[in-house]
Amino acid sequence: MNNRTSELAGLLPENADAALIISEANRRYFTDFVSSLGYLFVTRDGAFLLVDSRYEEAAKWQAKNCKVILFKNLSETIKDLITSKKLKRIMLEGSAFTLNDAEDMERIFANAGASAIKTKDLDKLIRQMRIVKTSAEIGKMRRAQSITEDAFVQTLKLIREGVTEKELALELEFRMRRSGAESVSFDLIVLTGHRTSMPHGVPDFTTVRRGDFILFDIGATYQGYHSDMTRTVSLGKVDRDSRRIYDTVLQAQKNALEAVCAGVSCMEVDSKARSYIDAAGYGEYFGHSTGHGVGIEIHEAPSVSPTNDFILRSGMVITVEPGIYVPGKCGVRIEDMIVVSSDGYINLTSLSKNLIEL
Repeated sequence: MNNRTSELAGLLPENADAALIISEANRRYFTDFVSSLGYLFVTRDGAFLLVDSRYEEAAKWQAKNCKVILFKNLSETIKDLITSKKLKRIMLEGSAFTLNDAEDMERIFANAGASAIKTKDLDKLIRQMRIVKTSAEIGKMRRAQSITEDAFVQTLKLIREGVTEKELALELEFRMRRSGAESVSFDLIVLTGHRTSMPHGVPDFTTVRRGDFILFDIGATYQGYHSDMTRTVSLGKVDRDSRRIYDTVLQAQKNALEAVCAGVSCMEVDSKARSYIDAAGYGEYFGHSTGHGVGIEIHEAPSVSPTNDFILRSGMVITVEPGIYVPGKCGVRIEDMIVVSSDGYINLTSLSKNLIEL
């Protein structure tokens, strides 16, 4: 087994003989293999990845530190594995199983003389492992961020009156993939004009006009790891009120970044941004958390929110992304992806945050 699977095996409680992992992200985390379907059993003396015929050959070439087992009849294959390894109590990945799936798995286990542990404990163990990133993971995220930034800089050259949000989003994705991205981290957000007030709006055929903000919330994936960045630019100069909103968000983000350090709580970081925006009179227009963890998934623990007292640790990767969104007028968000350190943070985002007026 590799370090991750052996670590998980070592974390299993005494009342558990194995863990069953089915989510795509966690299967990839433990085996480096990507598939839409698979069943990873981690026992105290080995890891076993069950796949169907679509993935057998690729899994045997690519899956790391686990034995690949082809199943034609899933129930029989699981029964054989449980019996041969004398497994009695198996933890389920609670967040990945639907109620129906869990009931089906319980029946399969029962036929083999085993039972399921249906708690959140396995999810907590995996979250504990994933929340602090290794240098290799951070390197992949750094590369994903570099791809994102290069695509952004090149796409800025295309902004002119009449270009649509969709055109800019498609151009970004094309450039990211051409530069080595596996995919985009999420459906890219490119909004202009009054539509920038929608934090997670969907690009459409709205065109850019002079005097508009254009908000880009974008990211790429590289070898399974995500980047996440938001920049708000303008075509020409914006009006005084819009500029004040921008400057408020920028200072709020700087305040939050200055608070980041191992040993500081997530809610303290959030408060530094939120209190500044409140004091500026825009508190009602900042409705989301200040940030979130990033890794093999775009949204991971911890949440940098006003109610999360979780303490940051060195090696965690989080975003810092306050925003102000005034309906019918405009919205501004500025987001960096950073690595928490013992004396502050390392910023994986290298682009300037000063307002770019094209």
